[in-house]
Amino acid sequence: MATEIRIDALLPAEMATRAEYIGVRKSEAPFWTMFALAILAGAFIGLGAVFATTIAAGTGAAWPFGFTKLLTGLVFCLGLILVIVGGAELFTGNNLIVMAWASGKVSTRALLRNWIIVYLGNFVGSIGTVIVVFLGKQYTFGGGAVGQTALAIANGKVHLGFLQAIALGIMCNALVCLAVWLTFSARSTMDKIAAIIFPITGFVAAGFEHSIANMYFVPMGLFIKDFDPAFAAASGLDLSGLTWGAFAINNLLPVTIGNIIGGAVLVAAIYWFVFLKKD
Repeated sequence: MATEIRIDALLPAEMATRAEYIGVRKSEAPFWTMFALAILAGAFIGLGAVFATTIAAGTGAAWPFGFTKLLTGLVFCLGLILVIVGGAELFTGNNLIVMAWASGKVSTRALLRNWIIVYLGNFVGSIGTVIVVFLGKQYTFGGGAVGQTALAIANGKVHLGFLQAIALGIMCNALVCLAVWLTFSARSTMDKIAAIIFPITGFVAAGFEHSIANMYFVPMGLFIKDFDPAFAAASGLDLSGLTWGAFAINNLLPVTIGNIIGGAVLVAAIYWFVFLKKD
C-alpha cells in the first residue's frame, strides 16, 4: 500500500498537536540544558537588538518614520531566527507551553519551572551581550550615533506608563507567539524564516514591548550612562530617570506581565480551545 507523501505545510490542527508535543519536551528538559539554551536565546535576541539599534542610528530625520521602523523591524528578526533555527529557549515563545499545560500533559510546577529558568537564563545572555558590545565600544560607531540611539531607546522605555507598558507587552507577545506558532507549520528552514519575518517586523515597527529584548535595550543605555558619563552627557538627553530601578519597575515588570497575557492567553489558550480541548 502506497504511503502518501506530503510536502505542503502542516494544517492548524496538526500545528496544535505539534505545539503540545514541543511543550512537553521543553518542560522535561534538564536544568542545565534548559538554562544554557536560555542564555543562548538571550544572547540571540540581544544580537537582533544590536542590529536594530545600528540600523536605527543610520536613519535620520530625512527618512520617513514608517520606513525607518520597517527597516529596524526587519533586521531585528535576526534574533528569533537564531532562536528558532539555531535552537534555544526563549521565555516569550515558551508561553505556548500553556497549550500542553491546558491539556494536562504539563504540570503547573513544570510550566513555572521552565518559565523561571528560561527567564533568568535569557537575562544572563542579554546582559552578557551588553557587556561584550559595550567593551567593544560599538556604541561609539557612526560618530556616536549608535550610542545616542541606544540611550534614546532605553530612556524612552523607562518612561512608559505602567498600564501602557502592559498593553504594549500584550500586543508584542501575541505577535511573537504567532510567529512561533506559524513555524510549527514549517517543512524547511526557509519556511521557518519566512513565518518569522512579518510578525516580528510588525511588533518592532509598531513599537510594542518585548521583555527579553528590553533586557538588552535598557541595560545598554544604562551601561553607557554609568560607565561613559561624558558620552551620555554629550547626548543632550535628560537621563535622570534612566536607572536600574526604573528599568525593573517601570518597564520589565509590566512588559513581562503583558507578554504573558499576550502569549499564554491570546494565542496559546485560544488555539488550545479551538483545536485541543476535549468535550
